[in-house]
Amino acid sequence: MTQVTGLLDGKVAVISGAASPRGIGLATARLFAEHGARVAILDLDGAAAVQAAASIGPGHIGVACNVADRDACQKAAEAVVAALGKVDVLINNAGITQPVKTLEIDPASWDRILDVNLRGVLYLSQALIPYMKQQGAGSIACMSSVSAQRGGGILGGPHYSAAKAGVLGLAKAMAREFGPDNIRVNCVTPGLIQTDITTGKLSDQQKAEIAGGVPLNRLGEAREIAGAYLFLASELSSYITGAVIDVNGGMLIHG
Repeated sequence: MTQVTGLLDGKVAVISGAASPRGIGLATARLFAEHGARVAILDLDGAAAVQAAASIGPGHIGVACNVADRDACQKAAEAVVAALGKVDVLINNAGITQPVKTLEIDPASWDRILDVNLRGVLYLSQALIPYMKQQGAGSIACMSSVSAQRGGGILGGPHYSAAKAGVLGLAKAMAREFGPDNIRVNCVTPGLIQTDITTGKLSDQQKAEIAGGVPLNRLGEAREIAGAYLFLASELSSYITGAVIDVNGGMLIHG
């Protein structure tokens, strides 16, 4: 009998927005690959997605996908299944932010932030859930944010908070709808994580001040969010759906 060592042995995982070198998506792809998954990296930049997939080893693929475009999501889903045969895990990780105040949000900015962060979760889920239903199992994890819970973050404006709060509601509704199909849907709410998005946005003094207000007294690392995604993707969380996993070092502790 073969000893199973990886939490995702034999699984196929799709991760959106995962081509950025120091991003949460690529850190998740690496961790999933370490645990036996074959990974499809989806990104707006198709060439970067292919390069990122190659960087984590053989057997993984990169696919161009604009998550805010429903047809693009459908085509990406078909490409993944054609190449890898199935989809067991979807990580709705793609997102963008913008540090503006309420009165500064123009219609184009509102649409752009909501389209990628919220509409993208719907479209990619719509494209991949039918495959999960067909096989009678699946796990979806969605990227929200502590800013959705506390009414604002460090780098995201109110429209970002609104989009990420929408992700929480959408994921919980999908969890109810697709539970009978053995498809689990959960969310991760990171605090301030050191990624390409935060690089150059905060001074060392600002980072130290923020860390001082966090019980663990530091900012988070991309791999620490990836660990939460791994838990939700694996059978370790087989009876968890509709949940929100806080990964913020204690920045927000609530009952």
